[in-house]
Amino acid sequence: MLSTPLSTPPTPPRPAVELAAMLTDARTRSLALMQDTLEARELGPRLAIVNPPLWELGHLGYFHDHFALRGLFGLPDYQIAEAERLFDSSSIAHDDRWSLPLPSREQTLAYLSRVQQAMLERLPDGEASSAQSYVYQLTTLHEDMHGEAFLYTRQTLGDPAPDLGTPPPGFATGEPAAGAQPGDVAIPGGRHLLGSDESVPFRFDNEKAPMEVHVAPFSIAKAPVANAEFAAFVDDGGYTRRQLWSEAGWRWCEKQGLQAPVYWRQNANGRWEERRFDRWGPLPPHQPVVHVNWFEAEAWCRWAGRRLPSEAEWEVAASREPTPDGASLAPGKRRFPWGDTPPVARLANLDGWRLAPLDVAALPDGDSAFGCRQMLGNVWEWTASPFGPFPGFEPELYRDYSAPWFKEGRYVLRGGAWATRGRLIHNGYRNFFTPERQDILAGFRTCAL
Repeated sequence: MLSTPLSTPPTPPRPAVELAAMLTDARTRSLALMQDTLEARELGPRLAIVNPPLWELGHLGYFHDHFALRGLFGLPDYQIAEAERLFDSSSIAHDDRWSLPLPSREQTLAYLSRVQQAMLERLPDGEASSAQSYVYQLTTLHEDMHGEAFLYTRQTLGDPAPDLGTPPPGFATGEPAAGAQPGDVAIPGGRHLLGSDESVPFRFDNEKAPMEVHVAPFSIAKAPVANAEFAAFVDDGGYTRRQLWSEAGWRWCEKQGLQAPVYWRQNANGRWEERRFDRWGPLPPHQPVVHVNWFEAEAWCRWAGRRLPSEAEWEVAASREPTPDGASLAPGKRRFPWGDTPPVARLANLDGWRLAPLDVAALPDGDSAFGCRQMLGNVWEWTASPFGPFPGFEPELYRDYSAPWFKEGRYVLRGGAWATRGRLIHNGYRNFFTPERQDILAGFRTCAL
């Protein structure tokens, strides 16, 4: 079936029916997130942290078209005229995306439909090949990443919360408060294989090749920093005290002129409120602080006498188990904090259905072996580690996924957020953003000094 076989990384073959279900589910979610915003504004405001909605939708179709239909199956032409000139993010500068002669909304939606149908028709009965399994997962997970970006773009622009349809069993909004989760857990030191090995069904290039590191004993918080804890820093003048900030962080702070996180305000009674999408409400004290950047996390740590974990420490706390005496690390790694079974609603706040974080004490069934809660889901967690390659790194099929960003001064985030798809996230997944980004669904967990 493959007329021009690709050089894809060895990937465990998956049943074609699973790949088809992932593909169609990702598209259903994308359309649920974008349909109303496309109707309201096809291009939207020109901001450095967002894309024009119509362009971004076309880019999703192009990504599947380019890597699957042309790259994997050898189709000679794209499914829409000049697709590469219009939708290739690697060659089209961000600011130029507002001035391209884009197809209409109807034409763009029809393009996505044609590409998806062509991909579904080319799946075999039974098990897909290793190359098909890799490419279909790559393109679907890429769409999942954009889906999360659609959600936090809605927050950035003050759009209403989206209608995602009926959630699966176990997901609910308005769940009862679970409260705080204070304290640290002690983690013994030892050798650790950082990254993802062949046991993970799909690995991105920056997770490879796993490298052995030595991690000294440390203590890490059971939960991410909560709003009430961050509010104490704000109320203590945290945004006005130069000594709490790094030089780069203070430059950012002065330039922004903020006195609190970007979506906070005080009401007439002096109580903190937070904006969620287009609505203001009381700041939930025990939910994790979110939409704070690396500079803000660093300043809070200096104020509190704490520090951010390295990504190796974070991964040890999430994936390892103690020996029976608790004195060292037992062999092996868990794929998820709770074990090797995929996420479900009682284990992690993922997949977007709740449209918000939960209290930091929620979901105890998802604890790691050391008792760390919500290491997957709820909010991304900044680490102290700059984003860089592991030894032996090689760019893979999507060559611009990681390599262009290693020298950009980004930091690693771990764990996923409430909007992250469960099929994407696991203990070894690395996210990466520049330290000034507040729009992403990021908070942080800390370590004792």
